[in-house]
Amino acid sequence: MTIKGVHITPEPVVRKPDPGRKPPKQAGNSADNFRDVLFRELASVEQIKVSAHAQKRMQERNIVLGNEDWHKINDAMNRARDKGANNSLLIHGELALIVSVKNRTVVSAMDEESMQEHVFTNIDSAVITK
Repeated sequence: MTIKGVHITPEPVVRKPDPGRKPPKQAGNSADNFRDVLFRELASVEQIKVSAHAQKRMQERNIVLGNEDWHKINDAMNRARDKGANNSLLIHGELALIVSVKNRTVVSAMDEESMQEHVFTNIDSAVITK
């Protein structure tokens, strides 16, 4: 599946197979394989990476982002970049995402419950999406 203008891959980035070769069968949990395939398939022009830490937090906190969410996150990252930001707190509805703007990577993700009594450090900007 392709999302116009946004490329999302898990980190570390998995190398695409050669066009003429069949990909090797992967062992392990089918849910993990599905998640990895989903992140790779949400590819297009720009690249947003999701760190292993952020993937784990999203899974633990049942945070699921759809196409529209990723578009808004992409737009927020672009606005932060245009203002010279390096590390931003993105407030997206009831979610807080810590992102490395320079690396276009979601570093951590928190739902409203997880944000209680949290102090956000090492950020130089905040972007609120609607």
